[in-house]
Amino acid sequence: MDRLVLSIAEDYTMTPGARLRKNGEFSGEEFLETKLVPAFRNAQKESKKLLVDLDGCFGFLLSFIDEAFGRLTYIFGKADVNKILEVKCNDEVSIIDAVNTAIDEWEIKRKNEGSC
Repeated sequence: MDRLVLSIAEDYTMTPGARLRKNGEFSGEEFLETKLVPAFRNAQKESKKLLVDLDGCFGFLLSFIDEAFGRLTYIFGKADVNKILEVKCNDEVSIIDAVNTAIDEWEIKRKNEGSC
């Protein structure tokens, strides 16, 4: 399967912020709405994988990761996210664990709230 690439450092910012827009610039919410969801939908439409490259940034707040990747899961469901999304972070491999945790936790929220 071919893939599209979304680099946070190159396509968004090298300095990701906090969870919500009201918390300041370059929030997880803004990234989700302006970059991640459109790229994800495009990948779905084209039957491609979406590789999100987290390398090159000056660190991540867990709230950014949770909002972006967790809420993506809430919107599309874990099965579709796992089918399409790939995440790369050679700079700090523990961030991959944070992404996976966010996906798992938001899938539970999604199911508990009956959005399936």
